[in-house]
Amino acid sequence: MENALWRGGWATRLRIATGLVLFVFAFFHFINIGLGLFHTDLLHGMQESRQLVSRHNVFSAIFYVALFIHAALALLSLAQRRTLRMPFSMALQAVLGLLIPVQLIAHIVQTRYAHEIYDVNDEMGYIIILMWPSTAIWMQSLLILLVWIHGCIGLHMWLRLTAWWRAIVPYLIGFAVFVPGFALAGVLTEGRRLWADFADPLLREQYIEHYNWPSPEEFDALFGVTDTSMTVFWLALALTGLTYLGRKFWRRRHSVRVRYVNGPEVVSEKGMTLLEISQANGVPHTALCGGKGRCTTCRIFVEDGGDQLPAPSDIEARSLSAVGAPDGMRLACQVRPTAPLTVFRVFRPDGGRGRAHASQGQERQLAVLFLDMRGFTALTAGQLPYDIVFLLNRFFDAIVPAITANGGTVDKYMGDGLLAMFETRDAASSALAGLNAAAGVGHALERFNQQLKAEGSPEIRIGMGLHSGDLVLGEIGAAKHAPRTIIGDAVNVASRLEAETKALRVELLVSQSVLLAAGLDTNPDELRDFQLRGVSESVPALPVERASDLELRLKQEEQIA
Repeated sequence: MENALWRGGWATRLRIATGLVLFVFAFFHFINIGLGLFHTDLLHGMQESRQLVSRHNVFSAIFYVALFIHAALALLSLAQRRTLRMPFSMALQAVLGLLIPVQLIAHIVQTRYAHEIYDVNDEMGYIIILMWPSTAIWMQSLLILLVWIHGCIGLHMWLRLTAWWRAIVPYLIGFAVFVPGFALAGVLTEGRRLWADFADPLLREQYIEHYNWPSPEEFDALFGVTDTSMTVFWLALALTGLTYLGRKFWRRRHSVRVRYVNGPEVVSEKGMTLLEISQANGVPHTALCGGKGRCTTCRIFVEDGGDQLPAPSDIEARSLSAVGAPDGMRLACQVRPTAPLTVFRVFRPDGGRGRAHASQGQERQLAVLFLDMRGFTALTAGQLPYDIVFLLNRFFDAIVPAITANGGTVDKYMGDGLLAMFETRDAASSALAGLNAAAGVGHALERFNQQLKAEGSPEIRIGMGLHSGDLVLGEIGAAKHAPRTIIGDAVNVASRLEAETKALRVELLVSQSVLLAAGLDTNPDELRDFQLRGVSESVPALPVERASDLELRLKQEEQIA
């Protein structure tokens, strides 16, 4: 987990570390301001306690170094971008980050700088009175929102892929709204009280003496420092923009021309893969695996300029060999053009959106459940076909609701069995849905067998295999007659696990990948390794004698969590 959280280059890790320092400082600062909602003594009491840490030389150095490094890395990141196109959340965070110094510089100069240079007592009351009757109070209130939203987006972008963060995000949203609201309420409450006191000439003199209020000359000097600091910031921002434009111009001078058969002709910078060039220029280009060289759906025929391309890498060569690619065929996600190219996209969306989009498929990591009825031939021996169909429909009517109730869908029925998939938002929720569905099927089967027993009919036994892995979902078949289905090794593994339940005399085998995806702790001694036909590596799985017993295990895991 630690490696996952701190992945990326040194600049990324340093931005995260410095961002955390600033976020912690901002959090306690905002909570401090919010205490003005209750009492002035609480407001000043927490500020004094906070400044024992924040005004210590070591921690002050950490804070200001983090502030400058974080800002410098942010500008460097913008200057080094190849394009300003980015997701909305990233763009919002960047814009907010650029707006923060516009207000923060004045705040720092009028507080910490004034305290250090002119011995101003920069208690919360001083800065609130300084801003209160003017638009400055609204600009500083805006600063609270800018800093907090910027920090929350950064924190979410860093932790969004961790399972524990996704679980607590709904609760953190309320807390994230509360903090700036609490701070703003504290500012308004304390500001009204202080301004009422400041209107009294006697109290005003006491406040001025208490805060060691700067003289007009000192204020002019402070405003001069603010203006100089803002000039430095604007120059740094201008340098960032010039660097970005300069790099873009240089890349244009070192660009490559690509012509798409039945498509546009584009000019893009060298160093990008052909797939990246297509995406950057809005050229439709199929790539189910996201450009990892696995699916081969970004295949192209190089009609002109192929002799200028380097030979395929090992990854590309293996993928092309797997599909029996002829000479001249390459993978767009692996090719980096350095000379003009003319290419033909093998799997190009052709305007028939419903067919073209759906038939291309989608790669997902999902849980799949393979279920089969045990001893079906012996059970139905001597029965009329109508009776067999009636029994099967009753059986499916009994167990399928347990699958659909947990977000699953039956991909296909196969005589006395079925294949179900759990297409949820991510692998973790899909695995958990599959486990709950398997337990629900177990309970449904017990109730169905009670009905059969009351009718004097033999009980039905089942076997189930539950596995999680990479699948491709898409329409497979002739146009307008292609049902949506799933393919992939995970289906084969689930089927083989179901077959193993017969010899073990258990109702269910759950693969270790499902347990890990669902975040369930399992004793390794409970798992068994299975050498499955058609599967190269052994598959660890948990045997469950009665599928309904899985419900108790899941509830115990929830209580522990």
